[in-house]
Amino acid sequence: MSNFDVIVLGSGPGGYVTAIRASQLGFKTAIVEKESLGGVCLNWGCIPTKALLKSAQVFEYLKHAKDYGLNAENVEHDFDAVVKRSRGVADGMSKGVQFLMKKNKIEVLNGFGKIQPGKKVVVKGEHGDPAEYSADHIIIATGARSRELPSLPQDGKKVIGYREAMTLEKQPKKMIVVGSGAIGIEFAYFYNSMGTEVTVVEYLPNIVPVEDEDISKQLERSFKKTGVKIKTSAEVTKVDTSGEGVKATVKTSKGEEVLEADIVLSAVGIKTNIENIGLEDVGIAVDRDKILVNDYYQTNIPGYYAIGDVTQGQALAHVASAEGILCVEKIAGMHVEALDYGNIPGCTYCMPEVASVGLTEKQAKEQGYDIKVGKFPFSASGKAKASGTSDGFVKVIFDAKYGEWLGCHMIGAGVTDMIAEAVVARKLETTGHEVLKAVHPHPTMSEAVMEAVADAYDEVIHL
Repeated sequence: MSNFDVIVLGSGPGGYVTAIRASQLGFKTAIVEKESLGGVCLNWGCIPTKALLKSAQVFEYLKHAKDYGLNAENVEHDFDAVVKRSRGVADGMSKGVQFLMKKNKIEVLNGFGKIQPGKKVVVKGEHGDPAEYSADHIIIATGARSRELPSLPQDGKKVIGYREAMTLEKQPKKMIVVGSGAIGIEFAYFYNSMGTEVTVVEYLPNIVPVEDEDISKQLERSFKKTGVKIKTSAEVTKVDTSGEGVKATVKTSKGEEVLEADIVLSAVGIKTNIENIGLEDVGIAVDRDKILVNDYYQTNIPGYYAIGDVTQGQALAHVASAEGILCVEKIAGMHVEALDYGNIPGCTYCMPEVASVGLTEKQAKEQGYDIKVGKFPFSASGKAKASGTSDGFVKVIFDAKYGEWLGCHMIGAGVTDMIAEAVVARKLETTGHEVLKAVHPHPTMSEAVMEAVADAYDEVIHL
């Protein structure tokens, strides 16, 4: 039996980052992975989807070349080549994680890991006998997978999850996307851009329902302009896959209708990977599919920790990474502060992009704040107009009494790269006045942040 200081179960952006930080802090570290290093994010999530979306964006640019005074006739796409490029990007990133493991002297244990009492982990590979390892600290970072609804069982062919959506052998002519969170919306954008007829079905009244209402409405307008059909306050009650395609029964306030498509993509959330990993054997407490942890990711059993999608924070790659770093720094005896889950940015990489942090306008009012709200449309931005990307706006929300930046919501080209300004400013407790007096470069999309703040304080120049 090999002994380690730290063993991490799962090598996604939570697990591998945790392992690297543990190694940097001088811990003898091992990581357990049953598939490919990098987990879902690198292999089947964040990274390959962004590669697909970039292909869609380039294709859109080429189709609208005339808008830029250019001539690109008979532009076609090769669906197989687009998918192949995406897989190549993912493979390259996974190899990068392999390099990082070697560089940081982290032992990779290939196989399915199961925790045991007494701070032990049993790893069962495809071939050979299970091997047992021990560690002073065991960190669970096993992530999550696509959630299945009883009314929408996935068969991997006609009713699929995000994983299959990335590697379809043939582009569907018609697709129904159930769920309009980040995953559903990104695939709706990708397939629509490639020429698939897409219908989005959302159970709640607005698409991207976690976003500010103004953002949701703007994205719906933008999507409808490009031909995406959207049904809100709607529910898929059953699917019939017996024929050539799929027939989905959709219940709305107006009654029931049957939609036909080649494929239904289920994007209704995630299910944590906590089955058969030994939680019951060790006695680790779980509540509704999530492992219970304290502010420093310790479970109820000393020596066992959990981070990422298996815990109760937001299921985002950057959250898992931050949690893992904080967890091992606490183990190392460093002074650490608990993560502020109210200052986590969320991004959706469709076109226009969506990015936000903090409270929505509705949440700020519900919490009793007297607020100042500012908005600046990209149609008034010189950079956006020159780039041909004037769809969208920046919206900011401040506490009228103290000037605290309560929330920032953006929709437009490149806003996922702009949201960090608001995250850092909020972390530093920056006031609206300070943002307003911080000179922003011209011409840039980022000027819209300054202008939106100026609008909140009745000092806007370009509106």
